[in-house]
Parts: sequence; C-alpha cells; structure tokens
Amino acid sequence: MLSRAADSLYWMARYMERAENVARILDVCYRMSLLPGDAEDQRTQWESALNISETDEAFKATGLEINARNVIEFMALNPDNPSSIHFSIRAARENARAMRVQITTEMWEAMNSTWLEMKDFTYGRLETIGFRLFFDWVKERSHLFRGVTFGTMQRDEAFRFNRLGTFLERSDCTARLLDTKYHVLLPTPSDVGGAVDYHQWGALLRSVSGFQVYRRIYRDVIKPMNVAELLILREDMPRSLHACFAEITEILNGLRALHHRDYACARLADEVYGRLRYGRIEDIISYGLHEYLLKAIEANEALSLAIARDFNMPV
Repeated sequence: MLSRAADSLYWMARYMERAENVARILDVCYRMSLLPGDAEDQRTQWESALNISETDEAFKATGLEINARNVIEFMALNPDNPSSIHFSIRAARENARAMRVQITTEMWEAMNSTWLEMKDFTYGRLETIGFRLFFDWVKERSHLFRGVTFGTMQRDEAFRFNRLGTFLERSDCTARLLDTKYHVLLPTPSDVGGAVDYHQWGALLRSVSGFQVYRRIYRDVIKPMNVAELLILREDMPRSLHACFAEITEILNGLRALHHRDYACARLADEVYGRLRYGRIEDIISYGLHEYLLKAIEANEALSLAIARDFNMPV
C-alpha cells in the first residue's frame, strides 16, 4: 500500500476516535460541574478538560476565562483548534474523501452525513438541545462509523491501518483521562465514600463506558485503585490500555508478517503490551500512578513516530 493511502486511513480513524474522546471528556466535566461545589471547583473541572487534551496553552492565548461556555465552545466547536470535535470530524471527512477508492460507500456516507450535521452546530443550538444529547450524538456517530467500517470493509492492509489509528488514539486518551482525573478527583479523607465522591468516580467510569463493567467485576464501592486497574490492566475492558495494545500488537505483527520485515514499531508495541499483560496494579501504585501514566503517554507518542517512520508516513 502507498504510504499516502496508509496515512490517510490511519488518520481518518484517529480523528474520528478523537472526536468521540473529546465528547467523552466534555461529558464527564459537564456531569461533574452539576455536582455541589464552589467557583474554584467548577474552574478546576473545566481546566482539567484542557489539560487532558493538551490545549491549555492554546486556550490561554485566546484570553478567555475558563468556564463551561468558553471551554465547550473551544473544545467542541472551534474550527481552528486541532483537538476540537469540529476540527476532528472535518479532518476525518477530508481523509475519507481522499480515500474514496479504498473505503466502502457505506463508510463514506456515514462520515459525510456526520460532517454535514456537525458543521451546522452552534453554541446556541447546543444549549437548546442539551449538551449531553450533543455529546451522545458525537459518540453515536463515531460508533456508527466504526461499526460500518467493521461490517463492510475488506480485511486487507487498509483495514489494518484504519484499526491501528483507532486503538492508538484510544489508548492515548484513556491514559490522559485517568492521569488528569485521578488527581483531580482524589478527595479529602472526610469525603471518601460520600455521595459526591461516588458520583465523581461514577462520572469518570461512565466517560469510558466502564461503570457497568466496574460493577460486574468488583461488586464493591468505587475505589480509585480499582478504577486504575480497570482502565490500565484489564484486557476485558474495551477502552483499557491493555485491550488497546492487544489490538495494536496484533495489527502490527500482522503487517510485519505480511511484509516480511522486522518493524521497529512492532517491537516497541510488543514491549508495551508485555508490561501491560504482566503488570500488577500494586506495583504501579507503588511506582507512582502519575509517573506510570506519563511513561504510557510517552510510549504512545514514540509508537506513533515509529509507525510514521516505518511506513514512510508524514511525521
């Protein structure tokens, strides 16, 4: 496959997954903003959304106050913010348009209709329909596109690069979300086990569709250590780091076998997957959760660069 085609398919999937992830981040911040708290608590919640997406410096450059309206407009609707939902869906659609020959008609129609609806959203319209309905719409459109892709696309190299983009973007978002929210949500001793504490951790789990999974596995009150284990080490949790790298290594090893080449990116993914497969949450906590997740984010960035080099994609 031409590197240009591989790059477009890879980034088409990454941008669509990014749009969904930003919707999930904004959704959990919005849910938490509805809980009791003072103005500083509200500011911290919305500031965390900017920190997760690494857009805090870009937002500061706008000179706007950190509040619900400004952050939602910036992260959902700003066409010039590379991490916004608007930008991501537009970029995914442009990559899909460039690959009309490689993708199916159903994939193109799902992507194109999503963009046609997205470009008409304004903040006023979001207020009218409700923010959570908008966030759910973004997630549903992402699910639709991913489902159509899985159900109609030939299982060839194009399919592999598309799936690779999805899981690499997902693993990066999960690590960032857990790292930022874990420290924001750590309560004072008097709050542990309280109603606010429960709803905050519940909102975090719902942001990764993990609340029901957590209840089935742990059958206990929501504990930060268990949340960390679920989102890092549980392979049966679809958005966990372990689950994402199980898919990433399978895809890259398949490409390595297909091309009969020992790609550096495949070796790097194997190393990360090995640490996740045999890791223990007690060791991670002892090492330092923030330090561990920071290394995971750095590993994602290194893997992304290695993939670009190995397959001659633009860096």
